[in-house]
Amino acid sequence: MSAEVAREPENILIGLADRPDTEAAAGLAELGAARCAGTLLRELALRAALFPEPADKTTVKVSLRLGGELLGYGVTLGGGVAEVTQSAPQGALASLSQDLVELLRAVYGAPGRHTATLELHVADPDRPLLDPADPAHAERAAAVTALHQLAAAIGRPARSLDELAVRFGSDKWGGHWYTPHYDRYFAPLRERPVTLLEIGIGGYDAPDQGGASLRMWKHYFPRGTVYGLDIHEKHGIAEPRLVPLRGDQGDVPYLEGLAGDIGPFDIVIDDGSHLNHHVLTSFRTLFPHVRPGGLYVIEDVQTAYWPGWGGNDTDLNDPGTSMGLVKGLLDGLNHQERRPAADETGLSYTDRNISGVHVHHNLVVIEKAVNREQGAPSWVPRDVDPESWYTDAARNN
Repeated sequence: MSAEVAREPENILIGLADRPDTEAAAGLAELGAARCAGTLLRELALRAALFPEPADKTTVKVSLRLGGELLGYGVTLGGGVAEVTQSAPQGALASLSQDLVELLRAVYGAPGRHTATLELHVADPDRPLLDPADPAHAERAAAVTALHQLAAAIGRPARSLDELAVRFGSDKWGGHWYTPHYDRYFAPLRERPVTLLEIGIGGYDAPDQGGASLRMWKHYFPRGTVYGLDIHEKHGIAEPRLVPLRGDQGDVPYLEGLAGDIGPFDIVIDDGSHLNHHVLTSFRTLFPHVRPGGLYVIEDVQTAYWPGWGGNDTDLNDPGTSMGLVKGLLDGLNHQERRPAADETGLSYTDRNISGVHVHHNLVVIEKAVNREQGAPSWVPRDVDPESWYTDAARNN
């Protein structure tokens, strides 16, 4: 693991997308217009694959402008292909042109309409093609469909998390019913340049299998960077803004180094081994590296009750289980009400930095924020029967 991961061109471009036009243009020129254009078009092609595609491959000619520089590319879509080549194809039936700064904002900027310089063109649109069996008819239809894919991706419509889960085959909808809960908590962060770490990639030991949920998160957070951690090598699933990492979630030194390289995190999701000692180790190590306002999620906490997974179905408050941990966090959340009240030196890190714990079936969402709310008024007695106290108070008045 290296800090160089965080300096991938996508991360730099996400930052540039929020800058004024002149600064964004200067930044693109400094990085290299061709390098930036290729990066943006690769991202756009992957997003285009979310829309209906032609059955057969076709290539759209793309022209991008930065100042006086004109860059030509080909984007090939259809038949499950999404490829970018740095050469303008000859004889392409469909073409797209746009200023590079505006394309940057369309791909990685804040939501909005980014089409002021966008031009779309289909060759010979008025030529009648009446016979569907005519190969030229199919070729034009494929070109029109591919051009629509790119234009739709530039428009960046928000897809529901349920839809994305189904599209990429994530078990967070269908295998489980987590996505409605996730959408509730993650929606306020959706358009931010979040850093998300999910523990557990899936696909067992195959280097090119798994990553369904990572792809779902990547498209749900169009400006985010998604990291996946797995004990197996997963280099074959890497994409722009999707970075697989190999490591053990039970290895504290590794997790500390990882957090130092790519943290702090906006979101951490533990969908790893689900062994209880791993869940506790990962939480205690990584939660301090979650940004204030961020979220830490533990999935599949049913294993807290399964003895074979380190759970306990007789002592339901066992602090060595994931649910025992969660129940302890609830006591810490309300530390102001305990007797005797703990002073600052007696509070744990989680006592002071958890503002909410949301528990759903097999899913726990923990909010990180300063926990300094005042407790109940000091004049309310803690050690007498409230009914007798109210009776005495009324009698005295």
